[in-house]
Amino acid sequence: MNTLIIIVFVIGYLAIAFEDIIKSNKSASALITGILCWVIYTMQSGNPEMANHQLMEHLGGLAGVLFFLLGAMTIVELIDSHDGFQVITNRIKTKKLTKLAWTIGLITFFLSAALDNLTTTIVMLSLMRKISDERDIRLMFAGIIVIAANAGGAWSPLGDVTTTMLWIGGQISATNIMLSLIIPSLVCFVVPLLIISYRWKGKILKEFTPIIPETTTSVREQKLVFCLGIGALVFVPIFKMVTHLPPFMGMLFALGVLWTATEWIHRGKGSEDRDFLSVVYALRKIDTPSILFFLGILLAITALESVGVLKQAALYLNASLGNESAIAIFIGLLSALVDNVPLVAAAQGMYPLAEYPQDHYLWEFFAYTTGTGGSILIIGSAAGVAAMGIEKIGFIWYLKRISLLALVGFLAGAFVFIGLSNWLN
Repeated sequence: MNTLIIIVFVIGYLAIAFEDIIKSNKSASALITGILCWVIYTMQSGNPEMANHQLMEHLGGLAGVLFFLLGAMTIVELIDSHDGFQVITNRIKTKKLTKLAWTIGLITFFLSAALDNLTTTIVMLSLMRKISDERDIRLMFAGIIVIAANAGGAWSPLGDVTTTMLWIGGQISATNIMLSLIIPSLVCFVVPLLIISYRWKGKILKEFTPIIPETTTSVREQKLVFCLGIGALVFVPIFKMVTHLPPFMGMLFALGVLWTATEWIHRGKGSEDRDFLSVVYALRKIDTPSILFFLGILLAITALESVGVLKQAALYLNASLGNESAIAIFIGLLSALVDNVPLVAAAQGMYPLAEYPQDHYLWEFFAYTTGTGGSILIIGSAAGVAAMGIEKIGFIWYLKRISLLALVGFLAGAFVFIGLSNWLN
């Protein structure tokens, strides 16, 4: 039974990895894989009632992750439909490449922590298309944005889906992960940027007139919805600490409050003007296939956990690599090739909380390595894949010009994390 489930999982994973070649959406492959793994386990377990009970137990955790993502995506789409991100982008004026690189990088780093790395990457790439029409420069900035977005997402429970999964799963706490990872994550982003700044010293961006987008919202509405949206997202960890309820409850509550506020803001407008500024419109725009992809992957991982495969994998890694730091770095490097969502989901099943309690060194390091390791290859993270699609970045181009920078930053941040942990403990 275990062998058959592993074969199905590997085939499904290959279908996800090569979706462009087989012309099948990765969400469909993930759903088929997840369901088939549970079908095999249930039919061959000899105890369907026990298998169904295990599935329903896992379903509570899965629903928490999916509802959290649904609420977060809707809030971000609502900000975007109000052109709220112009509050930030309109303030960028410099044409010096080094200064622009630091400005774009820092905005991306901190915005990613508040929103998420994928959304932030899309917003900042759209901004760069309005600032410069020099393709070579834009591609380098795309690399900076991918590294900064992934580094910024790693230290926040809201910034990367894998960090969110660890937070919801109880492996990390919001305050501790922010304090533990902000310095290593900043180092991961700053080191590559210092190298790029040295190369760009004295260079100036060619004159280019930014395109001013048409907007149907007033500056006041843009600022108000932007502040309310960011405030709602920042409120979620506070809600969890105060009420001790799961994070998705805080996210849905924040969405409800923002929904009410935007309805009130536009109460005097006609139905046509209100339609695309509403939460209902934002819900139609969110990336639903990604949510279904997470569901399929997590179903498959929970099946592997239920049959004991993940526990065996953990024992093998412990025996082969010997220490927790090496395991975490290996998983991080692997996330450059393999999607970090199933890697983290697998780690959650491999290392039980009874042996590795909340805020254990291993969980903190996993959050860093899986969040930033994906920057090493363009296909290694959602942010990289988004950049690849928007700017038509080639795999080889990224490998030649960005991968080594990302690897240096990843290793620098990892050594800083290990050093700080040893010093503090």
